[in-house]
Amino acid sequence: MKALNLYGKQDLRFEETKEPAIEKEDDVIVKVMAVGICGSDISRYSKLGPYIQGMTFGHEFSGIVSEVGSQVEHIQVGDRVAGCPTYYCGSCESCRKGELSRCEHLTVIGARHPGAYAEYVKLPLENIISLPEQVDFETAALIEPSSVVAHGFYRTTMEPGEEVAIMGCGSIGLLAIQWAKIFGAKKVYAIDIDEVKLETAQKVGADVLINSVERAAHEQINEHTKGQGVDVAIESAGSPVTSAQIFALPKKGGEVVFMGIPYADIQIERFYFERIVRNELKVLGSWNAISSPFPGKEWEASVHYMRTGEINVKPMISHKLHLHDGPETFGRIINRKEDYVKVLFEP
Repeated sequence: MKALNLYGKQDLRFEETKEPAIEKEDDVIVKVMAVGICGSDISRYSKLGPYIQGMTFGHEFSGIVSEVGSQVEHIQVGDRVAGCPTYYCGSCESCRKGELSRCEHLTVIGARHPGAYAEYVKLPLENIISLPEQVDFETAALIEPSSVVAHGFYRTTMEPGEEVAIMGCGSIGLLAIQWAKIFGAKKVYAIDIDEVKLETAQKVGADVLINSVERAAHEQINEHTKGQGVDVAIESAGSPVTSAQIFALPKKGGEVVFMGIPYADIQIERFYFERIVRNELKVLGSWNAISSPFPGKEWEASVHYMRTGEINVKPMISHKLHLHDGPETFGRIINRKEDYVKVLFEP
């Protein structure tokens, strides 16, 4: 089969690769129909994440079951599915407490196990997510990032009727806008420096668009909230700059959730840091998308709201490409040669 394999820093190759085979009684092999580029893939491509040399890349996917192990029940050849790409050890202290996202040995396909930038991918049965007929393959490829966002919102104490600010309108931010509404937000503020992304944010439900190039985000938020700030602020840009600025957005006693990962040191000006202390903010980190019982309520909820249409990913999909476009596409993304929101490969 053809696949995209990562050999080193910015060394991604489209090449012939051995097809996965049934080895364990609970194995499920899926013919990949759609697979998305994740921000973590871009980081790993730039040598900022672990992987085995020559590993088949990618982890956000959907497809059709092509083969199953001898003990697989309830999933049959021909079924439409997505996959939770995460492996947990089950034996560390966090796993024993049911805190699977904190597993000491957490890993995903595309890093230490063959991934989904390929014609076929293999996962254990417990990682397979059945799809209702209302959820198409393109939408289902975004169940994983949707679950990442849901995981973060479940960590908050957010209540219906509150106001939420989303800092960064990439894929995670655009999904966070929709999850904020699902959690009952009465107003969602979308913040970015890219007008194209802000336009997409409006399409998926943002109530107020804020371009922080024009003026500091917190100044504009304060104008809309009579100087109070929002109840919950989500950092989804993964930028060292926004990772400091985010602390100026919540009201006293508000919450900050970090979903983005800044791959650089963060220098926090006194003004922003003091907001944590003086406003008694609750600061939360959110990692991965799984909980107990595995894979977690995040996945069930994502499928449900995609089925009802309350999560709409169509405006987010900017490119649909073939796998052979992979090496060039990754190069163009990191060199900012084109506006990309969500890129899907359709093997």
